[in-house]
Amino acid sequence: MKFLDCTLRDGGYYNAWDFSTELIHQYIDAMQAAGVNVVELGFRTLKNQGFQGPCAFTTDDFIRSLKVPPGLTIGVMVNGNELVGDLPQQEALERLFPNSAAASPVDLVRIACHVHEFEKALPAVDWLKERGYLVGFNLMQVADRTEVEVRTLARQAKAYPMDVLYFADSMGSMNPDQVAQIIQWFRTEWEGAMGIHTHDNLGLALVNTLRALDEGVNWVDSTVTGMGRGPGNAFTEELAIEIAERRGKPANLVPLMALLDQHFKPMQSHYGWGTNPYYYLAGKYGIHPTYIQEMLSDSRYDEEDVLAVIEHLRVEGGKKFSLNTLDAARHFYRGEPKGQWYPKEQFLGREVLLLGTGPGVARHRDALERYIRTNQPLVLALNTQTAIEAELINLRVACHPVRLLADCDTHVRLPQPLITPVSMLPDDVQVSLAEKEVLDFGLNVQAETFGFAETYCIAPTSLVVAYALAVATSGQAERVLMAGFDGYGADDPRSQEMQQLFEHYQAAEGALPITAITPTRYGLHTESIYAL
Repeated sequence: MKFLDCTLRDGGYYNAWDFSTELIHQYIDAMQAAGVNVVELGFRTLKNQGFQGPCAFTTDDFIRSLKVPPGLTIGVMVNGNELVGDLPQQEALERLFPNSAAASPVDLVRIACHVHEFEKALPAVDWLKERGYLVGFNLMQVADRTEVEVRTLARQAKAYPMDVLYFADSMGSMNPDQVAQIIQWFRTEWEGAMGIHTHDNLGLALVNTLRALDEGVNWVDSTVTGMGRGPGNAFTEELAIEIAERRGKPANLVPLMALLDQHFKPMQSHYGWGTNPYYYLAGKYGIHPTYIQEMLSDSRYDEEDVLAVIEHLRVEGGKKFSLNTLDAARHFYRGEPKGQWYPKEQFLGREVLLLGTGPGVARHRDALERYIRTNQPLVLALNTQTAIEAELINLRVACHPVRLLADCDTHVRLPQPLITPVSMLPDDVQVSLAEKEVLDFGLNVQAETFGFAETYCIAPTSLVVAYALAVATSGQAERVLMAGFDGYGADDPRSQEMQQLFEHYQAAEGALPITAITPTRYGLHTESIYAL
């Protein structure tokens, strides 16, 4: 049984593989004390884009600079796409591994590849074995492969003298029975050592690893505190206990616990790895965890955005991560806009008071209510804003499918008609709003663009404030007063996004004059509600 820890490789996705020498030395000692056999210190790559720390490259010189205790096997990982790209495979290998194993501190090379890369990457086994390295392959995203496909992969593998064949639960979507099934399929053709690398989306990483051991797998992976891309992996501190019990030999966990307290718990608090309901949904629907990781690290994505993207990827597919896909998934209204309601019927020539969701509305409630009663503007509230008297709100506006679905019951109870692109929304939202008076105004999302038609609009984002401004403009209102658009902190990316939205709107042909009448951090013309 081989117990492999890959914290410095898998965990590096959070800190750009920039672990301090002090941490690495403490980590290596803790691993040996805990019964770990193999430490994968990082990646070995030819790519050099942006700053990355030493564990992104894990050169021989870097490893030699470390104090590695005897008896600990040292491994590195290579991404298979570097072996099947434009650079000839042998040339890539010669550059990645200029020294033979006898002259290198690296003992084990693992190659991580997708199924479609596997056959072309396999000849690397012969090259590495001839130079004395132990060689493993990590097959990614095999959970949804058929028995025929898995057996074919195993048959391809057995033609090469690799030391261990791993499969990874890349999406964190497998349960113990599925793990056992995959192993059984591999075993119809592959008789050599097998390994498993589990992800913790569903909270099953440790359970799946133990089931794999029961099924005859003899290499297992884990990371300290589960540190790894997305929800992370099986916890080394937990798996060490289970391995020690199976070996009948106690492990010394004291150095590992000190490592957690001094280094990894503070990092986890800062970076926030570990499973949560979003990762759970990603695992359930086979969505690449990097989508969740990217959104959770970007404050522009609030709860409704994250859930909306998950729902979009559930339908459209999200097994392969792409920033372009992530950006597109955030906006739903890409098709031809459709609408049936003419906002001019209610907005033409009117002064519009747009109520945002910031605390400024509640704080200045009395003044706002007094202004509404005296001046009779058309009051348009975003989503389910209820900080002022309901009788003073004329209309509500909403456009985010997931937010709408979550708020459907509330919207049905609220007395105001709802402006929304209902004919473009998913069927479940339309059904939920069947009992509501809905004003169907279409929306199309195009970057940096505003457009105002009779029954639809074009906006640069699906943010409801962009939609609301476009509705008022299409309706040819006189001007827009804005309350409750307080803004975010200076370092919050949402501040820049909102500022750019307002700038694009004000630069658009036909845009209305807009005035903030409660405090705002945005660069808007501002007047005081108390002087109006």
